[in-house]
Amino acid sequence: MQSFETLLSKSAKAHGHLCPGQVVGVRMAILGCRLLGLDNPTSIAQIKKFLVYVEMDRCTADAVAHVTGVKLGRRSLKFMDYGIMAATFVHLETGMAFRILSTEESRDLSCVYAPEESEKRIQQLLAYKRMPDNVLFRVQKVHVEVNALDLPGPTKQKVACSRCGQVVRDGREVIHDGKPLCRPCSDNCYFSAPQEILWPDMDWTPVNGANGTTRDKGKNKSSAY
Repeated sequence: MQSFETLLSKSAKAHGHLCPGQVVGVRMAILGCRLLGLDNPTSIAQIKKFLVYVEMDRCTADAVAHVTGVKLGRRSLKFMDYGIMAATFVHLETGMAFRILSTEESRDLSCVYAPEESEKRIQQLLAYKRMPDNVLFRVQKVHVEVNALDLPGPTKQKVACSRCGQVVRDGREVIHDGKPLCRPCSDNCYFSAPQEILWPDMDWTPVNGANGTTRDKGKNKSSAY
């Protein structure tokens, strides 16, 4: 695995800025990989051996994903919307799993580990680099029951919604009165009141050019909204 500073620099660049959460996430990922015995997690030999469950949609999650190479599109990154600065690393071959949590005490101890810095953000950034793992993190050995439908690889299952016909993949349908429904049709969904829309340049394709279609360019593209 690359050095901490190299991983932090690359992660911050990919994320868009350097912040205390990036430091925590990079260190969390390094520790998680060490616990699972992974020394090169982004390599072809190791990338399919583990899953990572992140419990927050913050800077730390981006850092964990960058260092480990896990991605939603690879199905190796799982997002659990718990609002907790934590991530669980699961080895698919051994079943070993470790949940790593960022401690609240580490925030309070920033002034101890970086006393020369008065600005809070910079102080935390420096302190999180200096703290030992046992101050920055709590580690729990856990059991994760990984559903076969959650594993990386080709689509395991496809079911058509009995109401709208939309194909639902990997067991994400809802059964109602013995029939499969997609979540929007089950009313258990993050959006409501869907309405199909059309707009003048709906026939756009990439080969038509970067500026849109070759016709109707003068129309107000936002009029359909």
